[in-house]
Amino acid sequence: MAESPNITVRTGAASEEGHIGPFTRVGVIMGTVLALAFLGLFYRWFVVQGRWSWNFIEDWGHAFVIPAISGYLVWRQRDEIAKLPVRVFWPGLAPLLLGIATYFAGIVTIQNHMVQGFAMILTLFGIVLLLTGPAVMRRVFLAIAYLGFGITLAERIMLAITFKLKLIASQGSWILLSIMGPLFGYSVELNGNTLFIQKSTGDVIPLNVADACSGMRMVVAFYALAGAVALLSTQQWWQRIAIMLVAGPVAVAMNVFRVAVLGWLSLVDPNLASGDAHMVIGTLLLIPSLLLFMGLVWVLNRLEQDPEGATT
Repeated sequence: MAESPNITVRTGAASEEGHIGPFTRVGVIMGTVLALAFLGLFYRWFVVQGRWSWNFIEDWGHAFVIPAISGYLVWRQRDEIAKLPVRVFWPGLAPLLLGIATYFAGIVTIQNHMVQGFAMILTLFGIVLLLTGPAVMRRVFLAIAYLGFGITLAERIMLAITFKLKLIASQGSWILLSIMGPLFGYSVELNGNTLFIQKSTGDVIPLNVADACSGMRMVVAFYALAGAVALLSTQQWWQRIAIMLVAGPVAVAMNVFRVAVLGWLSLVDPNLASGDAHMVIGTLLLIPSLLLFMGLVWVLNRLEQDPEGATT
């Protein structure tokens, strides 16, 4: 009895055996069609998310760069992905259908934008798993999961966390401002979430630590920044976990410093402590935070090196 030919489907260059992969012409065409269908299905969510991120760009502007970082995480692994076998993995239908069902439930019954966003990511996970199989999914899982940083959190969650962070920002900035007070000739008192800065002339400047300064938005942005640094600069899981654990304290510390800076600026001009100053200072503080994360990466990579294995 003649044996049937064994056809292997791979993602690399086309072979005489025939294949379909994401980096071939057929694969690109199929991927484009699927991408258009995916965008059409979740068009409503993308429009709402884009409008929200633009209208509150000082809080959620980082959402615009999340897809680009996620795409780069996949692109930098293209050579490894091209060598992997591709096959239809039918269990991928489960997360695909669950994601679509959850998305429509988030529109019709729950009416929650955050639920719709995570349903979109679950659907994307299901599509990739169904059409490419577990081998490819293991390579792109973190890139897909990273998209979660681009989803606006529900207001209930925001309020629950911002209240506590507002207290930390108020108390921390009060301590910092009090330490520097004798040097610049002012005094500061804290009443609830409001700082009262008294100048040497006797004028009192109230500085309310509003929700925009509570640190929640900065925490989300800092975790997104830490996640990007961890995925792009480290390979070991323990290194990535260490970076993510540091992200929260760094965000809170930077937010305390931001409130203190707004207090110092109010001594020059009270108008500088409101409006666009929040966004500008918050954005600038991402730069030293990035340097801190990169310094941590350098330390972690040094710890990973084995002195006995050094080449001579």
